[in-house]
Amino acid sequence: MTVVAVAGQGRRFVLTDVLDAATQVFWRYGYEGTSLTMLTDAMGIRPPSLYKAFGSKEGLFFAVIEHYNATHGRFVAEAFAEEQSSIGITGRILRGAARHYARPEFPGGCLVISSAVTVAPDNQHVADRLADMRNTNAAALARVFERDITSGRLPSTADPAQLASFVGATLQGMSQQGRDGADSTRLESIVALALNALPKPTE
Repeated sequence: MTVVAVAGQGRRFVLTDVLDAATQVFWRYGYEGTSLTMLTDAMGIRPPSLYKAFGSKEGLFFAVIEHYNATHGRFVAEAFAEEQSSIGITGRILRGAARHYARPEFPGGCLVISSAVTVAPDNQHVADRLADMRNTNAAALARVFERDITSGRLPSTADPAQLASFVGATLQGMSQQGRDGADSTRLESIVALALNALPKPTE
């Protein structure tokens, strides 16, 4: 447990607690739809404490994104770390998304996908940074598809970049359906169709 002391104010708060609270707000209302008042009310701190700890709303947002990826979204990193094949990684990610995106106790969908879909020009860099994160994951998945194609585990006719793009598009669609209220059963049916559309291992 990390306790943060705010200089000059004698205030202390548990970092994970305030990040959990801020995550819920950003996740539900998006980056631009979230005000500082909404954040400080949810976090139980005053604006000076937020600025001392995180520098700005944007600084808090990306601290939330890092926290989200390490908690709610950790199934992605776990899939890359623990699965051996590209199809195994893909299945693990998609099934994890089906469970995560539909959890009724959270706003639904994926924070990294949904929190900055449209932004004003002044905040385009926020959306671009999230897009870079998604593109980094897609590139990592393309590399494992390419590895399996090169090794003969997948057919030589498969295109690694196209496969990674297909998986990314599937995740984005599942995220929106989760926000629209789809349950895990419905999302799992999408996963089954997506996995069936992938090339079959040759061994």
